[in-house]
Amino acid sequence: MSLDIRVPTGLLFTILGVILAGFGLVSDRAIYQRCLGINVNLWWGLVLVAFGATMLWLARRAAVHRGPADMPDSSSPDPTAAHPQRT
Repeated sequence: MSLDIRVPTGLLFTILGVILAGFGLVSDRAIYQRCLGINVNLWWGLVLVAFGATMLWLARRAAVHRGPADMPDSSSPDPTAAHPQRT
């Protein structure tokens, strides 16, 4: 069993990005006057979603490339049993 750290990282950043972007969409525009009218919550939320989605995509790509060939097969015989050690 192997845990790819990109999966929980991707989920965390994606969820936080969706929350932040959602807040940016529903918040009052008047609060962004101090930052030149730029909706920083929306833009940084989208950046977080993009980063999280990239992490999830990379984890998925690694899992597909790893495939079943790298997984141990329980039906195959023990390789050490076929060749006993010589003394």
